[in-house]
Amino acid sequence: MSAPGFKALGDELQLSGRWTLPELTELEARTRAIQPAAWRRIEGSALESIDSAGALLLAQRFLGQGEPDVSSMRAADQRLLSMVRNAPRSSVAVQRRPIGLFPMLHRMGRSLHAFYSQLLLLLSFAGEVLSVCVRVLLGRQRMRWTATVHHMERTGLDAVPIVSLLSFLVGAVVAFLGATVLRDFGASVFTVELVCFSFLREFGVLLTAILLAGRSGSAFTAELGTMRAREEIDAIRALGLDPIELLVLPRLFALLLMLPLLSFLAMLSGIFGGALVGTMALDITPGQFVTRLHDVAELRHFMVGIVKAPVFALLIALVGCLEGLKVRGSAESVGRHTTSAVVQSIFLVILIDALFAILFMELDV
Repeated sequence: MSAPGFKALGDELQLSGRWTLPELTELEARTRAIQPAAWRRIEGSALESIDSAGALLLAQRFLGQGEPDVSSMRAADQRLLSMVRNAPRSSVAVQRRPIGLFPMLHRMGRSLHAFYSQLLLLLSFAGEVLSVCVRVLLGRQRMRWTATVHHMERTGLDAVPIVSLLSFLVGAVVAFLGATVLRDFGASVFTVELVCFSFLREFGVLLTAILLAGRSGSAFTAELGTMRAREEIDAIRALGLDPIELLVLPRLFALLLMLPLLSFLAMLSGIFGGALVGTMALDITPGQFVTRLHDVAELRHFMVGIVKAPVFALLIALVGCLEGLKVRGSAESVGRHTTSAVVQSIFLVILIDALFAILFMELDV
């Protein structure tokens, strides 16, 4: 076995030895300064063997754009060299993001158009779900109560520990912050009002909705998206069944029923966390806390908070199911739409909560 070599005789290039991958480092070092020339003939009778690595190096360093005579090479080596030379060259172009006012306006316009299209799609999907609900009420389609109870357990009962714990901790934090600020004014006792109003009107339902958007909304998208990727939803349609009746309505009704209950539980847990901090850090006895809570807590504050729960549940369920039905046949698509469902749900929940706050402020409720 001889070392790889080459020799130029006029317009003829003579090859010898082994032009294979183990000798590639040596060949690259010896041919680094060689420029492609217009060789008319490649003499390969002394060539022991050549593989794709050697053929690629030969094509890059010696052949250039010419078409030399390689008839002296073995037929298999000629086919390998031709295949390497004719292989498509993939080049990755680095695209720089355009900078300036007009490119920025262009990106803003595309984002607004995508937001508008998504909003129209969500409204269209909501209308389709509403029409199925009307047909269920009229008896033309039936409600899948077994599936609904199953999803009530998954979205409601299974979420009780995390909702209770998080609300309890946030209630304790709110009480600590209120005590820190109000102590300077000698009004630590008003921490009771702070905890009560914040959880009855805002934190109870808002924390619950955000938790369920990340927990149940993403689960809806992943489940329906996986079914979509496996073509199970197409099979459901082929059987003459309605995917909205079979898959969407049970999840929607389960969330509509369980989110208000979880919000009420979150309100109680948050107030209990504030009461515990008041007892331990503010010298407010449990009896005093309950008495003051009874004096300041009005039904209207509870209604302001709980009336938002069905709206949030509707948004979370619609967005989660819609994103699941938009999946297009790959695991990457399932992950992308699951992330999109969580982001959209949390954004819409906070946006609608802000609009409710403005509305109730204008109504002086």
